[in-house]
Amino acid sequence: MTRGLALAVALGLGALACSGAQSPTLASYFTSEPGLQTAGVKMIPIHTPKGNFKVWTKRFGSHPRIKLLLLHGGPGATHEYFEGLENDLAAAGIEFIYYDQLGSAYSDQPTDPSLWTIDRFVDEVEQVRVALGLDRSNFYLLGHSWGGILGVEYALRHGENIKGFILSSMMMSIPDYNRYADTVLAKQMPPEVVAEIKAIEARGDYENPRYMELLIPHFYHQHLCRLDDWPDAVNRALGRINRQ
Repeated sequence: MTRGLALAVALGLGALACSGAQSPTLASYFTSEPGLQTAGVKMIPIHTPKGNFKVWTKRFGSHPRIKLLLLHGGPGATHEYFEGLENDLAAAGIEFIYYDQLGSAYSDQPTDPSLWTIDRFVDEVEQVRVALGLDRSNFYLLGHSWGGILGVEYALRHGENIKGFILSSMMMSIPDYNRYADTVLAKQMPPEVVAEIKAIEARGDYENPRYMELLIPHFYHQHLCRLDDWPDAVNRALGRINRQ
């Protein structure tokens, strides 16, 4: 349903983080599960045509044959909404790695728009893989929403490096999704709400508070996360989105 609603669903945070599981408190974040071990944060240098930057990663657990790199949605969201998976992954003995892509909250946030291309992001993922020592014997990739698109593009170019690949809540065609949003999702909203949303989008007035006042009850609560009280991890991830 034009740019604003397409971006809202492209984030797709609710599918993973709104399953009803409770987010850990800050005090218990690293101690709630005795099997959850972290190897600490690693800032990885990334070389781009526009200069050198650093991206944030954090490794949990240790497994010689299963190392799962998580690609978040957006672009421009954060790893935080994946926190709902922590206890389950740890209980299964899976080593997993959070990773904020360039431009996301925990990583460097350059402002050059020429950096925001699929080719450049694919190259970034490959640099992260090499820096983390992942290879075909142990490298599993999970791509969610935009991260799924990025993961597919990475697999097409570097599939020889991947042992396993998981796709979650994503679409491969933005034009097709926009048509679906217009012909299906928009019809589930009151016509006057759709008209006001489209008027705001036509003006490019995405920072208008009224825009979110309309989207949250009529779209986010219907298609993003249906819980009355959103998990803290989802709120943090949404609050730190890079809207560039």
